[in-house]
Amino acid sequence: MKFTILKITLMAFLTVGAFSCKNNEKESETALEQAAKATEKALDYSVDIDASQIAWEGSKPTGTHHGTIKLSSGTIHLNEGKPEAGNFVIDMNSINDEDLEGDQKANLEAHLKGTVEGKEGDFFNVNEFPTAKFEMTGIENNIVKGNLTIKDKTNAIEFPATINVEGDKMVLKSETFEIDRTKWGVNFGSKSIFPSLGDKFINDTIKITVSLVAKKA
Repeated sequence: MKFTILKITLMAFLTVGAFSCKNNEKESETALEQAAKATEKALDYSVDIDASQIAWEGSKPTGTHHGTIKLSSGTIHLNEGKPEAGNFVIDMNSINDEDLEGDQKANLEAHLKGTVEGKEGDFFNVNEFPTAKFEMTGIENNIVKGNLTIKDKTNAIEFPATINVEGDKMVLKSETFEIDRTKWGVNFGSKSIFPSLGDKFINDTIKITVSLVAKKA
């Protein structure tokens, strides 16, 4: 009798646990917010790709590297001088290092882009994933919120930014913020993924600063 009760209890526990896991999976799948939609009154501002860029910085115990990435397109929708929706596309082939020169610079950039044979998947694998994308989901109290897609993986991010609109020009400048690269499957040298690396690891966090200029279309 005791064994029967124990068995029933265990089955009930496993059923609840499985149901809970499924719910958690659904919550994880629906955690992303939908991209914000522009209203009819909104004006379109096209991103000036020559005046816009993303600055990045990566680090490891022995030092840091920093550089820039260019944008390839984007549109911000402004309503009464305030952004209410928008997106921009990031040109991953434009990854540029600014602290090295010559072969060291070229080798690092090739490794980051994934153009080295046999090391395509270490970082961003630009041949398979040439672009990344940010879609705005909202702005509140100077906090820009949105969905960032890299290597076909999408995660919600947010960052503080100042936004100024003067005539037909809008300038958005973020404060420096951090993202965890492993959330997008960029796992090379990650101690959280490969604990046996000792001190030969690369930090999971990447520092990002967005500088975006857009002009009225």
